[in-house]
Amino acid sequence: MHSVEIADRAAFASRRPPQSGLQGPVDIADHVIAESGIRVGFDRRRGRGAATNVSGRYEPFARSAYDDGWNSLDDLPAFRTDVQVEKPRTIITKNASPDISFDRSVNPYRGCEHGCVYCFARPSHAYMGLSSGLDFETKLFAKPNAAQLLEAELSKPGYEPRSIAIGTNTDPYQPIEKSWGIMREILEVLEAADHPVGIVTKSALVTRDIDILSRMAKKGLAKVALSVTTLDRTLARAMEPRAATPAKRIDAVRALTEAGIPTMVMTAPIIPGLNDHEIEKLLEAAEAAGAREAGYVLLRLPLEVSPLFKEWLLRHYPNRYRHVISLLRQMRDGKDYDAEWGKRMKGTGPYAFQIKRRFELAAKRLGLNETRAKLRTDLFRAPKSAAGVQLSLL
Repeated sequence: MHSVEIADRAAFASRRPPQSGLQGPVDIADHVIAESGIRVGFDRRRGRGAATNVSGRYEPFARSAYDDGWNSLDDLPAFRTDVQVEKPRTIITKNASPDISFDRSVNPYRGCEHGCVYCFARPSHAYMGLSSGLDFETKLFAKPNAAQLLEAELSKPGYEPRSIAIGTNTDPYQPIEKSWGIMREILEVLEAADHPVGIVTKSALVTRDIDILSRMAKKGLAKVALSVTTLDRTLARAMEPRAATPAKRIDAVRALTEAGIPTMVMTAPIIPGLNDHEIEKLLEAAEAAGAREAGYVLLRLPLEVSPLFKEWLLRHYPNRYRHVISLLRQMRDGKDYDAEWGKRMKGTGPYAFQIKRRFELAAKRLGLNETRAKLRTDLFRAPKSAAGVQLSLL
């Protein structure tokens, strides 16, 4: 029978090696694993992005499995995708961030099976008492009443329409959408109300809804952004294990643009020393597929994402570890991450400026971003079928 060590967080932290004095790859690996938690066996996490499952930051105890000498860890089952139903009271989330182009968003799901190791949304799983590691990509939450909630909120007296962003936290077209279909129901509500929507995804499943999106696009109500991090299949499989292949995403860009849907490509995240050499090729592939707009975001490592990414980098690209982290810190004022508005998306310093200029010059050469699709709000009609909405007499 395997044992599970339960330790007070302060005691657990005291066992970690110091930040300084790291000599070689082995020392660095030991430090990073201590930072991120005990590594889970490969057979248990096959096809997943994270390799650890450290307790959430709000939990009073840190739990880590260890072998008691009977090789009992080998008997533990593999991590499987588990979906629970979440029933929120509201579905539109508001934000006032000055460096974000939208002020409201909808998230059909919590957690994401794509398993992108760099995902900045991972720390949000701590609010559920779960780990930002393997829990984030295996213990998912679906909101089957999202469309009904959205319809009710759009029907409220005094509602002012502005573009709703979907996919800004977790991907609305992740694999479980095939069976749950929540995103399509949301689009049906938005289409019926002539409400604008902007979608961000790295899934080719978005093409399933071309029928709705093309009708909305004709009215200036829909826009889609495909996130394409790399054209290297090997890197993509390691970094985004359950997301669509790069080729499938480029094909999705082509299918969407051919259907008349304004489509942009997000070369995000840009990881210095790992995929930044692909900026020009990514933009060329996007333009060839019909995209007229493009953007980028520098790698963000908030909270638990930092140790998870570092552990991943040591597993897959140990010889690049020092270089990647050094470049990243050069663009983050010597830190793994700087959350200051205006800096968190692009970074600062000479290397960040070089990335910015390379992106701008390549985009200009390809004719990208010359015009930007603006979504209309003047066509909005409040839904009349939602419960509690007073119908007109005429």
